[in-house]
Formats: sequence, C-alpha cells, structure tokens
Amino acid sequence: MKIRGRVLVLAVSVPVIAFAVVGGFLGNSALAREDSYQYLRIFEDVVSLIANNYVEEVNIDKVMHGAMHGLADGLDPDSAYLDVAQVKVFDKGDPGGAAQTGLEVTRQYYLRVIASRDGSPAARAGLITGDYIRAIDGQSTRDTTVYEGQRLLKGKAGTKVRLTVLRGSAAEPHDVELVREELPAIAVKSRMAAPGVGYLRVAEFGKSTPEQLKSEIAALSKAGATRLIVDLRGTAFGDTDTGLAAARLFVKSGVLTYRQDRGKEKEAVSAATGDGSIVLTTAVLTDNGTSGAAEVFTAALSGNKRATTVGERTFGRAARQKLVRLPDGSALMLTHLVYLTPGSVAIHEKGLAPDLPVEQPVVEFGQTPPVKDGTLDKAIESLTVKAAA
Repeated sequence: MKIRGRVLVLAVSVPVIAFAVVGGFLGNSALAREDSYQYLRIFEDVVSLIANNYVEEVNIDKVMHGAMHGLADGLDPDSAYLDVAQVKVFDKGDPGGAAQTGLEVTRQYYLRVIASRDGSPAARAGLITGDYIRAIDGQSTRDTTVYEGQRLLKGKAGTKVRLTVLRGSAAEPHDVELVREELPAIAVKSRMAAPGVGYLRVAEFGKSTPEQLKSEIAALSKAGATRLIVDLRGTAFGDTDTGLAAARLFVKSGVLTYRQDRGKEKEAVSAATGDGSIVLTTAVLTDNGTSGAAEVFTAALSGNKRATTVGERTFGRAARQKLVRLPDGSALMLTHLVYLTPGSVAIHEKGLAPDLPVEQPVVEFGQTPPVKDGTLDKAIESLTVKAAA
C-alpha cells in the first residue's frame, strides 16, 4: 500500500474503530467487537482501493463522514452520527429559537413527514403524513439526519423556511414557504360527535394534556356522553412519559407498557392505586401519523381492553435515544430503549395494527379533504353496537 493510502486508511479507520468499540461496549459483548473487527479489515481494503484508484484526490473528511453516516443509517431513522460542529450545537442548546413549523419528520431516503401538528404553519399549508421533504431552503435532505432536520425546521418566530415537497406519485415537487411560530398550548379539544358519544381531538401529549383530558371528559359527561372517541390521527408530538400518564386515566390495573433497554431485563410500567378514573367505553382513532407517545397511549388502552382501535396501522416510533460521545469530539445519537405493548410486542419500527381497519383517503396538493370521515363514522358505529349489546 502506498504511504498516502496508509495515512488515509488510518485517518478514516480510527473513528470507525471507535464506533465499533463503543457499540461493543454498549452491548457489553466481546463477540460484538470481534465481529466488528472482521468487517473493519474489509473496510481497510475498501479505503485503500479508494485512496489509490479513485480518479480524483480523495477528501479524507468527506470519506470519513460518509462512512460514519453510513454506519448510523444502517440502524434506524432516529439513530445518527453527529460531527464535531453538530455536537457543539447540541451542547449549547439550539440558539436559533424555539418557534416551529409544526412538522415531525423521519428519514426515508429524504426527510419524510410523520405528521403536521394541529394549528401549525405546516398543517395550514396542507402538509400531510407521507410527504417527502426533498430540500430545506434549497439544500437537499438526502444526507440530513432526523436530528439535524428537526433543528433546521426550528428558529425564531416570524422567520421563514422554504421546503421542497414531493407527494405520492407526483412527478413535480412543490415549494412551500412556512413562517415559524410558537405553537398553541391547548392540546385537547372536544365536542359531541353523536348522541351519547363524546369526541376528543388530542394534538399532542404535552405536560398539561392529562389534566386537559380530565377536564374535557368531565364536560362531555355533563353534556350526556356515555362513550368516548379519542382521535390520535396525526398525533406524533409529546413525550412518552406523558402518554403513559394519560393512559393511567383509563387503565385501572395491569401493565401499561414494558421498557426494553439494551442488555437489561424488560421493565414493566403498571397502573397504580388511583388510576382508571375514566370508565367510559372508548375507541381510539389511529393512522400512519400516530407516533411516539400516542402509540404508547394506544397500546396501553388496547392491551388492557380499554379501547377499540379504528383506522390505520400506526407509524412505529416508540423509543428513546442517547448521545454517545466519540474520542474526536463527534458523537452518535443511538436508540437504546424501546417500548413494548402490554403483550410484550415491540412497537418501534412495527407500529400497532387497528382492531377495525379503515383506509384514509389520499389527498393531492390543492385538493380539499373529503367532508365524510369514514374512520370517525366506523368508530361511532362500533360504540353504538357495543352500547346496544
């Protein structure tokens, strides 16, 4: 191997070896590290071939960052490699501002919309679950991590961000300009959906959501509701602990969820004394934008037979990440804990199948969503049948 090739192999391999060693220690497995080293020998050969045969002078930093991003991309969309500059931003906190567009995103080739938060700039612009964000302010998102994408979407209130969006099988993308703003604090709205049926729309699981749920359900009960519909379609915002706190209102006894950390026994999170104050027969509406805290909430109710689920399979994003620092100042954002249903089935990357499937209609750009809500109608019908039984 030429001297230049050896230098390049050393420069690129050191952080990658650190990645492999960190991964082995996280799993507490010597075998994991040994398996990693076998691939590193192949990796060394690949780097050598690139260094000595590629048509142009090789940029060491570019090759290294590409390799690290590639390793993280092989995990899940929420795991990512953060370079030194990104770690510094992470440590300082986001200086750009807390105003948002209202988008929750994942990665699938480009950034992909999980959901648009109710009342947000993204929702008013008509962005929906499944839209691909091809570019942010003209910069391609092909190599943008979920962490970096979420950071770019935030900023100071009143500032603008331009998104290039592709939907479905459309050949041409749409440019959408959003103005960042502080999102509304009211996360729960309610109304009577039918005689005896109260309807609750939960936009996110924020700190005050459990109290808002109790208040709104009390008002619905006074209005004559004996059954409830909780609409979690496109609900992808909030913390899983808050989702569990909300589930405690409905579940009197039993396991709400299991938390499974790497290399540890699964931990049961169970209902406690005083839980389960809401006893009304309940249906939960879900779709492909139901994610995170909303999935944990849904699984807790469904797994304890406190609710019938109606709609589409949920997104499958119920996990926690932690930052693992590397010797050169870069870091890995790694998924280290996942949530399981009360039946011990993983939610992350699988989602929850509904009891009563109903497909959501596809709405193209510029089209008005249909007035008829088939999912809501199916839930009302199901609750009516149960009440008559």
